[in-house]
Amino acid sequence: MESIRILGTGSYVPPRVLTNQDLVAMGLDTSDEWITKRTGVRERRVAAPDVTASDLGYEAAVRALDMAGLAPADLDLIIMATITPDTCCPASANWLQAKLDAPRAVTFDVTAACSGFIFGLNVAEQYLKNKTVRHVLVVASEIMTRTLNWKDRTTCILWGDGAGAALLALGNEGPEILSTHIHTDGANGQDLLLPGGGSKTTPICHESVDKGLHTLNMIEASMSFRVAVRYFMDAIKEAAEHNRIAEKDITWFIPHQANIRMFQYISQSMQIPFEKFYMTLHKYGNISSASCAIALDEAVRDGSIRSQDLICLPVFGGGLTWGSALIRWQ
Repeated sequence: MESIRILGTGSYVPPRVLTNQDLVAMGLDTSDEWITKRTGVRERRVAAPDVTASDLGYEAAVRALDMAGLAPADLDLIIMATITPDTCCPASANWLQAKLDAPRAVTFDVTAACSGFIFGLNVAEQYLKNKTVRHVLVVASEIMTRTLNWKDRTTCILWGDGAGAALLALGNEGPEILSTHIHTDGANGQDLLLPGGGSKTTPICHESVDKGLHTLNMIEASMSFRVAVRYFMDAIKEAAEHNRIAEKDITWFIPHQANIRMFQYISQSMQIPFEKFYMTLHKYGNISSASCAIALDEAVRDGSIRSQDLICLPVFGGGLTWGSALIRWQ
């Protein structure tokens, strides 16, 4: 029986590196030791001023297509997960379609903050199961550095830019997506938000900019930490229970790259060896929806993932959103 298969993965990060020491040199009241100890981030990537989310997504998509041995003309659907789109209208997926020259593909964006890649996989899964499409490209791309107040050390130290992609199809060969799970809690979505730019604060004006409504706000960071840990753990448990496996049977956990302390705590609480968590946080920071997509591609390409490995991708993001995917690599 055919199931959802991953034909290829890809990722891309901009060449410019911004280190913790660079932030100190910019006048931020912090230190490399303070940032590293509290977050695990040592450096992050920053997109050039003329680069858009669809530009980053294009580079990741080309790599995924190359691994799959497919051309853009083979694509039936492009789903782009982002909270930093090129434009509010049209969707970033539309811009990406044009850059790829994939005229047959239907395109749209998914907005689920840091959980976006898993939400995109879940949407793709439905289309493929219904057999309305053959090949789906899921891209997660973010330019988070353009959402930041660079004087706010609680937020600006965390984020970076980049894109990841996966090409999916129904089939009998290749890595199999065993399940995807997604959840939202809109009633508690105010703790991590970009309040400006939508109809709530339109039109954009000097007053809304002066109030910081167009930069990322994190309210009650300690509370957000506790909530995130709980939902990360719930997401892992759900994937394991749904597939009737033990958590210890999972080979790799490739999470949304939020905070190193979260996964150290989860590792200890769930008695999962920390070595099973594949981390890119130290070199890229938090890239919202793109984090776990980039980490998945890197784990594939550096040989960490091997045949028959079970891979769990747990995610948590603003909104609130959370979920997971479980993949058996073949």
